[in-house]
Formats: sequence, C-alpha cells, structure tokens
Amino acid sequence: MHNSLLFEHPLNERTRTLLRISHLFEQFEYHLPASSPWQSRAAIQALLDITSILGRADIKQELIKQLEQQKKSLERIGGNPGVDQVRLHQVLEDIGRMSERLFTTSRQLGDSLRKNDFLKSIAQRAPIPGGGFEFDLPQLHYWLNLPHTERVMQLDDWRHEISVVQETADLLLGILRNSNVFRSRSTSEGFFQQSLDKNRRVDLIQVVLPAESFLYAEISGNKHRFCIRFMESGNWEQPEQTSQEVSFKLKTCAI
Repeated sequence: MHNSLLFEHPLNERTRTLLRISHLFEQFEYHLPASSPWQSRAAIQALLDITSILGRADIKQELIKQLEQQKKSLERIGGNPGVDQVRLHQVLEDIGRMSERLFTTSRQLGDSLRKNDFLKSIAQRAPIPGGGFEFDLPQLHYWLNLPHTERVMQLDDWRHEISVVQETADLLLGILRNSNVFRSRSTSEGFFQQSLDKNRRVDLIQVVLPAESFLYAEISGNKHRFCIRFMESGNWEQPEQTSQEVSFKLKTCAI
C-alpha cells in the first residue's frame, strides 16, 4: 500500500509462530545475496533463529493440521458464487503438495541443522554480547572470508533443508491475509475496540495507517475482542496515545 503503514497482530499462538517464521525467512532472503560478511552473519543468525523455533515443539504436525483445516474451509466455500475456481484449485493443489512434503519428512524439522557442529558453535555463542568475535569462533571467521559464491551456496543448502517450512508458512499466511477485505474505520481519542463473533475465529488483525499520520498502532486482543491504541510517534522516550480523531483501514482475517 503506497504511502501507508501496515500493522499486524496475531490472536493466537499458531498465527504468532507463522508470522515469526515468515519474518525470519524474509530476513534470511534479504541478506542471502549480499556479498558483505556482515550480511552473511545476519543470514546465519536468521537461520539459527528459525531452527530454534522449529525445535521448541512439533511444528511439523501443527503445520499439517493447519493445512488440513484450510483445505476443509476452502472446500466448504468452493461452491459459493463469485469464487475464483481456477485460483481455488491452484491453492488446494498447493496445500496437497505441502502436506505430502511434510508427511514424507522423517525427522523433526530443522533437526540436521541443530546437530550441525559449525552452526551449533555459533548458536552457543550467540547469547553472549560480542560472542561471535573471531577469537571465539575462528571457524566462522574463516567461513566469512570465503568467496561470496561459496557462502551463498552453503547458506542456500542449509535453507533447502527447511524450505518446506518457508513455503508452508507463506502459503498459510497468504490464505489468511486474503480471507477478507479492508474496511474504513475511524475513532476519536485514539482508541478503538471491537467484539468478535464467537462463531467465527479470527486469527489476525491488520491495521493500515497513512504514513503521514505520524501514528502507530498498538494492538492487543484475544478470541473475544481486540483493541487498538493509536500512539503519537513524536516522543520516543514516553509515547502517548493520540487525542485526535483517527481514520484507518481494518481487516479481520480468518478462514
């Protein structure tokens, strides 16, 4: 959206996890092609953060479950007038392909990366401020000074081991984000609250503000309701809720 800012807020843990995974893959993709050793460092760190998330729980079964739920939901609306049948068929094919890839993955997602001695040594030093210096990790220092093409090939090889996670997260978030349309809203005193239909589970809130409003949105909520506080960006030390009327666009996303 041109000259606007999008704020997203998940209303449950599984959507929160998807957003975090997608965000980290975006960081990885941004730093991957750059030739600077500093950006190769950043790409490795994004990869390590992803594998850390994947190691906390059985993400594979959760992703398979979500894909199946999305498939059933899309099949239910398939007969509705106005549904793009070509696009629907393509999405259902993508869901089937991702489900099959996850089913055929025999080990826990990211397991081989977590057991990689080189990556493990970096992960162990990461929590220490400045812990990635060359005297701590001489092997990393050597790797960072390899030709850029070699580093990119290695990074891409590591990413390939968990590419199914990236593609599944992008697919699920794409379906979710496109499940509704934006509607114009306004509120006074910088505060907006809305109750949610108990028969329709909302997973994600999206708020769009004009960039020139110099406001940002603080969103909180649960399955029953959500609220938005519009904060003035002028004072970074002690931000305040605006007292002016605010016009914004709102989308509640769910399947």
